[in-house]
Amino acid sequence: MLFICYPRCTTCQKAQKWLDANGITYELRNIKEENPSADELRSWHKASGLPLKKFFNTSGLLYKELGLKDKLPTMSEDEQLALLATDGMLVKRPLLVGDSFVLAGFTEAEWESKLR
Repeated sequence: MLFICYPRCTTCQKAQKWLDANGITYELRNIKEENPSADELRSWHKASGLPLKKFFNTSGLLYKELGLKDKLPTMSEDEQLALLATDGMLVKRPLLVGDSFVLAGFTEAEWESKLR
Protein backbone atom coordinates (compact mmCIF):
# COMPACT_ATOMS: atom_id res chain seq x y z
CA MET A 1 0.00 0.00 0.00
CA LEU A 2 0.99 3.56 -0.62
CA PHE A 3 0.40 6.04 2.21
CA ILE A 4 0.50 9.60 0.92
CA CYS A 5 0.67 12.26 3.58
CA TYR A 6 1.99 15.61 4.70
CA PRO A 7 4.09 14.85 7.81
CA ARG A 8 3.10 18.08 9.60
CA CYS A 9 -0.64 17.36 9.19
CA THR A 10 -2.16 16.10 12.45
CA THR A 11 -4.76 13.98 10.63
CA CYS A 12 -1.95 12.31 8.65
CA GLN A 13 -0.06 11.70 11.88
CA LYS A 14 -3.15 10.07 13.40
CA ALA A 15 -3.62 7.88 10.33
CA GLN A 16 0.02 6.81 10.36
CA LYS A 17 -0.18 5.92 14.07
CA TRP A 18 -3.31 3.89 13.33
CA LEU A 19 -1.59 2.00 10.48
CA ASP A 20 1.44 1.30 12.68
CA ALA A 21 -0.68 0.23 15.67
CA ASN A 22 -2.56 -2.20 13.43
CA GLY A 23 0.61 -3.69 11.93
CA ILE A 24 -0.21 -2.55 8.41
CA THR A 25 2.81 -2.14 6.15
CA TYR A 26 2.96 0.71 3.67
CA GLU A 27 5.26 2.82 1.57
CA LEU A 28 5.29 6.44 2.77
CA ARG A 29 5.23 9.33 0.33
CA ASN A 30 5.43 12.99 1.34
CA ILE A 31 2.85 14.80 -0.79
CA LYS A 32 4.72 18.11 -0.48
CA GLU A 33 7.95 16.61 -1.85
CA GLU A 34 6.43 14.26 -4.44
CA ASN A 35 3.15 15.59 -5.74
CA PRO A 36 0.82 13.07 -7.41
CA SER A 37 0.67 13.30 -11.20
CA ALA A 38 -2.56 13.92 -13.08
CA ASP A 39 -2.46 10.29 -14.30
CA GLU A 40 -2.05 8.94 -10.76
CA LEU A 41 -4.89 11.16 -9.54
CA ARG A 42 -7.11 10.07 -12.44
CA SER A 43 -6.60 6.38 -11.65
CA TRP A 44 -7.04 6.91 -7.90
CA HIS A 45 -10.20 8.92 -8.50
CA LYS A 46 -11.66 6.06 -10.60
CA ALA A 47 -10.64 3.41 -8.03
CA SER A 48 -12.08 5.39 -5.12
CA GLY A 49 -15.61 5.76 -6.47
CA LEU A 50 -15.64 9.23 -4.88
CA PRO A 51 -16.59 12.50 -6.57
CA LEU A 52 -13.45 14.34 -7.73
CA LYS A 53 -14.23 17.21 -5.32
CA LYS A 54 -13.36 14.81 -2.46
CA PHE A 55 -9.74 14.86 -3.66
CA PHE A 56 -9.41 18.58 -2.98
CA ASN A 57 -8.13 19.82 0.38
CA THR A 58 -11.06 22.22 0.84
CA SER A 59 -9.78 23.44 4.21
CA GLY A 60 -6.34 24.30 2.84
CA LEU A 61 -5.03 27.84 2.46
CA LEU A 62 -4.18 27.39 -1.23
CA TYR A 63 -7.70 26.14 -2.01
CA LYS A 64 -9.12 29.27 -0.41
CA GLU A 65 -6.55 31.65 -1.94
CA LEU A 66 -7.36 30.35 -5.43
CA GLY A 67 -11.11 30.70 -4.83
CA LEU A 68 -11.67 27.10 -5.91
CA LYS A 69 -15.01 26.78 -4.17
CA ASP A 70 -16.47 28.94 -6.94
CA LYS A 71 -14.18 27.83 -9.78
CA LEU A 72 -14.38 24.02 -9.51
CA PRO A 73 -18.01 23.68 -10.65
CA THR A 74 -17.14 25.32 -13.99
CA MET A 75 -13.96 23.29 -14.58
CA SER A 76 -13.79 20.04 -16.54
CA GLU A 77 -12.52 16.87 -14.88
CA ASP A 78 -9.26 17.11 -16.85
CA GLU A 79 -8.77 20.73 -15.73
CA GLN A 80 -9.39 19.77 -12.10
CA LEU A 81 -6.93 16.85 -12.28
CA ALA A 82 -4.30 19.07 -13.92
CA LEU A 83 -4.78 21.65 -11.17
CA LEU A 84 -4.49 19.02 -8.40
CA ALA A 85 -1.24 17.82 -9.99
CA THR A 86 0.33 21.29 -9.67
CA ASP A 87 0.63 21.30 -5.86
CA GLY A 88 0.34 18.54 -3.26
CA MET A 89 -1.14 21.01 -0.80
CA LEU A 90 -4.31 21.11 -2.94
CA VAL A 91 -4.81 17.36 -2.51
CA LYS A 92 -6.90 15.89 0.31
CA ARG A 93 -4.75 13.86 2.61
CA PRO A 94 -3.91 11.37 3.77
CA LEU A 95 -4.46 9.09 0.80
CA LEU A 96 -4.16 5.35 1.18
CA VAL A 97 -3.81 3.52 -2.11
CA GLY A 98 -4.25 -0.24 -2.14
CA ASP A 99 -4.59 -2.74 -4.99
CA SER A 100 -8.37 -2.48 -5.12
CA PHE A 101 -9.21 0.70 -3.21
CA VAL A 102 -8.28 4.30 -2.52
CA LEU A 103 -9.15 6.08 0.73
CA ALA A 104 -9.09 9.89 0.81
CA GLY A 105 -8.89 11.50 4.24
CA PHE A 106 -8.78 9.58 7.50
CA THR A 107 -11.92 8.19 9.07
CA GLU A 108 -10.93 5.40 11.42
CA ALA A 109 -14.15 3.39 10.91
CA GLU A 110 -13.79 3.54 7.11
CA TRP A 111 -10.14 2.49 7.23
CA GLU A 112 -10.98 -0.27 9.71
CA SER A 113 -13.67 -1.73 7.42
CA LYS A 114 -11.40 -1.62 4.33
CA LEU A 115 -8.28 -2.99 5.97
CA ARG A 116 -9.61 -5.65 8.31
